[in-house]
Amino acid sequence: MIDTEPHDDGLVLIPDALRPQLAANAAEPDGDPIPVLKLFNPTGPGTWLITELDSDGDTMFGLCDLDMGSPELGSVSLRELAGVTLPFKLTIERDVHFEGRLPISRWAEIARRCGSLREAEQIVRAVAPLRSLLA
Repeated sequence: MIDTEPHDDGLVLIPDALRPQLAANAAEPDGDPIPVLKLFNPTGPGTWLITELDSDGDTMFGLCDLDMGSPELGSVSLRELAGVTLPFKLTIERDVHFEGRLPISRWAEIARRCGSLREAEQIVRAVAPLRSLLA
């Protein structure tokens, strides 16, 4: 399922139910949180795993991948992502089925080794259920 509501203020990209966890993660600067949401470009490059939302309501932190072979941890503006207009009037979307499963440091490590957050997600989806069986 893909969000199809207008994203001019970022409210659909980050539903109210996820905001408290994003804020709590931001309040723990030395933490290693599990990503709370995944945003992506449905027409091409661009995937973001978000762990935090600052008190300004705009600055998000997470693992960012613009499909250039080097996913990086960093900050991104919610307003900027929500304001992107893609071909066919599409917008940046939220993956409503995303499950973080691992701390952001592990995501970053896997994505850097693969050179892609999309490839890392395939690995995490395959490996994380196996770990729960072995625990």
